Amino acid sequence: MTKPIYVLNGPNLNRLGTREPHLYGSTTLAEVEAMCRAAAGGTALEFHQSNREYELIDWIHEAIDNGCAIVINPAAFTFTSMAILDALKMFSGPIIELHITNIHRREPIYHRSYVSLAATAIIAGLGAQGYAVAVRSALDLARAKSA
Repeated sequence: MTKPIYVLNGPNLNRLGTREPHLYGSTTLAEVEAMCRAAAGGTALEFHQSNREYELIDWIHEAIDNGCAIVINPAAFTFTSMAILDALKMFSGPIIELHITNIHRREPIYHRSYVSLAATAIIAGLGAQGYAVAVRSALDLARAKSA
């Protein structure tokens, strides 16, 4: 693939490793990025995190023009952001929605994802290791689409 995979992370994910380790584990975001780069196997990867909705939207717009796939863990924006949904609907490649925890086993507020309406696939509950699965899956889907 000549176009990069975009891995986008929403609010509070910069605190991975110290934030509620009983839910999110002890893996840091830097370790997650290293796992993603290894899983990409030489395919370019744009890895970003922001606590600001508009930055995530800007990166989605960048992926629309330059990317082959998006892996997105929008965190709390999953359940609140129609703006992120609208941006994702403009992306023509595969979109993997990712959650470290199984959002469906959590409180009801976490059960309604706006992002799922645009996602090609959803990975939830695999812990930080889910990122590597998501990157490999996004790469496979992008290759199949371009074939």
